[in-house]
Formats: sequence, C-alpha cells, structure tokens
Amino acid sequence: MSTKPSLQAAEDFLSFVNDSPTPFHAVKSSKDRLEKAGFTQIRERDSWASTLQPGGKYYLTRNGSSIVAFAIGKNWKAGNPIGMIGAHTDSCCLRLKPVSKRQSDGFLQVACETYGGGLWHTWFDRDLSLAGRLMVRTKQGNIESRLVKVERPILRVPTLAIHLDRQEDFKFNKEAQLFPIAGLVAAELNRQGKSAEAAKEEESKEGPIEPLAAPMQRHHTYLVEIVAEEAGVDPNDILDFELVLYDTQKAVVGGLNNELIFSARLDNLMMSYCSVEGLIQSLASSSSLEKDSTIRLIALFDHEEIGSRTAQGADSNLLPAVIRRLSVLPPSEGSHSDKSYDKLDVDSATVYEQTLSTSFLISADMAHSVHPNYPAKYESQHRPEMNKGTVIKINANARYATNSPGIVLVQEAARLAKRGSASPASVKNGVPLQLFVVRNDSSCGSTIGPMLSAAMGARTLDLGNPQLSMHSIRETGGAHDVEYAINLFESFFEHFEELEKKIIVD
Repeated sequence: MSTKPSLQAAEDFLSFVNDSPTPFHAVKSSKDRLEKAGFTQIRERDSWASTLQPGGKYYLTRNGSSIVAFAIGKNWKAGNPIGMIGAHTDSCCLRLKPVSKRQSDGFLQVACETYGGGLWHTWFDRDLSLAGRLMVRTKQGNIESRLVKVERPILRVPTLAIHLDRQEDFKFNKEAQLFPIAGLVAAELNRQGKSAEAAKEEESKEGPIEPLAAPMQRHHTYLVEIVAEEAGVDPNDILDFELVLYDTQKAVVGGLNNELIFSARLDNLMMSYCSVEGLIQSLASSSSLEKDSTIRLIALFDHEEIGSRTAQGADSNLLPAVIRRLSVLPPSEGSHSDKSYDKLDVDSATVYEQTLSTSFLISADMAHSVHPNYPAKYESQHRPEMNKGTVIKINANARYATNSPGIVLVQEAARLAKRGSASPASVKNGVPLQLFVVRNDSSCGSTIGPMLSAAMGARTLDLGNPQLSMHSIRETGGAHDVEYAINLFESFFEHFEELEKKIIVD
C-alpha cells in the first residue's frame, strides 16, 4: 500500500513566506529560527576575538535585510575550508515613492516605484497591503527601526474595463497607470469630519521649517496612521520609512494531490528558507560539530533583483569580510586533526586566501520548471520538472558559476542525503537532482554565483528548485521540492569536509 509523502516541510515553508513580505521580515523570520536553534547574535562593529569559539553558532545582520549565520567546527584551524550556501531575501515588488500622496477624480492614490524586473501586469486586481520598516524617534531620543505589516487589504491596482479598450495585448504605462487606489477622497474627508475646502485650507498652512517634509505631509495621513498603529508608535514619531506593497492572499498548498505550492516570493524565499533549515538540521545532533574542521555558513543577501551592488548586496564586502575574520580564528585548545588542509604551512597573512582556495559556495536561487503551455521555450534535453529534485543550473557563458568539479561535489552530497518522505519508496537514500541550460536562441538570467565566485575565487555552483511564473505576484512551485532541497543542504554541510578533500583539481 502506497503512502502519501509528508507535506511538513512545505507547510513550514508556507509559515515562513507568509510571515516575510519584505527582506526585513525574511531576516527576522530567519533570526527567530536560528535563535530557537541556539544561534547567538553578534555585530560587525564589535570585536569577535573573545566571542567566537569553536563549536559555537552565530549570526549577524546588515541593514536588517541581509543575514549571515555560521557554525564553527570544534576542530577548526585558521586557513581551513568553509562550506557556504548563498541566497537572497528580496523579490520583485512595488515600493512607495518618497512622496506618494496622489488623488485624481475623487480617488485617493499611492505613487509607487517598480523594484526589479517584475511581471507587473500580475499586480493588477490583487488585494494589496503595506509592509516594511519604519524609522521611529523613541521617548529617549534615539532613532530605532520597527517592522510593520498591515494585514488587511487597503490598496488595489484596477484594470480598465475591456469595453473601454479592447486591446489584444495588455499594455500599460508603468508611471501613469500602475498607481494603486487607496480609497475615495469623500470617504476620507468624512472620516476626518472635514469639508474639501477645509482640507485644502489646512494643507496650505505653513508649519515649522524642516529639512524635509514629514511623512504625514508626504503621504496620505491615514496611511501613515495605519502603519503607526500596526507598529505601536505615534504617527508623529515616524521620521521615515521603506514600505512596499504585498499581496494579502496567503501562500497555500494546491494541486489535485496537494503537490504544488501557490505563493508570492518563491523567488527567492524558498531557497532562503531551505538554506536556514538545512543549516539548522545539519546541527541537530549535539555531536555534529565535535569532529568537524570546517565552518558551516549561510548568507542571505538583499538586492539581488536589482543587481546586488549595495552595501548589503552580494556584490558588497559582506561575505568576504565575514570570511576574512573567520579565517584567522584560532583553534580550540587541544584540537588535533589529520586532515590534509590542516597540515598547510599556515601564514597569518595568507590564511584568508588559503580558506577560500578550499571553500565551496552553493548559490541557491530558484530555477525554471518546464512550462506545459510553452514547451518550445526549453532545450529539449533540459526540461526540469516539479517534485523531481533541485536543479543544477549551467551556462557556457558563465551566467551561472557551475562547473564539473562542483557538479561532482553536489552530486555526492545528494547521494549521501537522507531520503525523506518525498522520495519514492524504492529509493533507499539520496535526493534527486536535475540539469538545466537555456536554449542557444534564448536569453539567460544570472545569480549571485558568478559575482561571488569572481570576488572570492571560491569554487561555486548554481542551483535552485524549479518553479513557474517567476517574478509574478503569484508563483508556483513543487511542494515536495522543499524537503528535497533541505535534505540536500543538510547533507552538503554534514559531508563537505570529507568530500572537499577527495575532489582534486589543482
């Protein structure tokens, strides 16, 4: 008698993605999981010399939207390898402009910028709300950040009725016709108990001179009041904010046999979630770090969708700086190891380079599933399917950083991974993998893999779970691929030390 595979991993992912409408929230969700697993927060601005110890588990954040977490093997020595997984926390979205207050023809509107290369037509006729970060002045005079997520739908981008424009292809101007409506002018004036004339007179009054107009002036007053109430602060204490629109419809398991996931932000919160869980599960045993001579690390970056060239993006110094500081950590007292890389003539001036030469990075970003309605868009022998395993992404022009030694290492990690409930009963162990290349006559996206590989010189491989509707407000993935990726990442961390020294190239 066959049994249905477990959806536990998929359902746990749904909680993660539903709680994470912005990179700030994704980092908080990751922090909560890491702290529950015994990780301790550290800060970049502090000295790590007396804090970090072999056998310890730590994490740090930058800008509240990127996070790096790592666990140090008890046999760690300066110059040893680091097994790494990199992903990103951001997704394509609409973001409020610095001055968002608009109104036209009796409607209140909110002006937005497009963030990333989204499929913007999918944002029409959705129940939208706001989430993000507020900068708030406290009673003590400090300025602190507060996360906010408005649960109820308050915004909508309406389409034009087909009777008024029978265009065959849906076309629109992103500046003029992608403005969400937030309500009616008359209803807001009625709420305030004001007439239109009184409201205009109040707006024309001059207040105290400030370097910038306050948020209550730059945005609709009630909008600011709503986010202030959600954050538990006074609206007048909000100095600025970074707010984005998100779809209030929850992520769900779908399909006739509950085999699919319908969700926003699969790209790339699924890989962020699997990275966090893979690291945590690799440390589930109290003895997991006892004989480990490596460091297990994940890095979740912001701003991948817009090129990564920010202080908290993958093209910054974030990961190299962390690795440089980790590479010189002294060993624990009395640690002994017969590993080949421990016998290197370690020079304090070059341990960073020695660490990078033996380290390995998995760049984890979602991949394309074959689309049944557009089969001609895919290379005939490289058509990834959902729930058939994580996809290794390859490109001859280095849009992905994958090469043969990396494929061999990840394949061995997949072979050694625990089977999991999603695998067929005939499979005793291991998780499946798939291969993907684009057609020669097709364009190809890229990831954080090539830029980090070039910046650090560490061996790198690109992979991700297959999905449909990438960059849409509502995407589709395989429910069982979540468990596959977690088990793959767990195995990578557990077996990296033994696999690294067996794959000899230089």
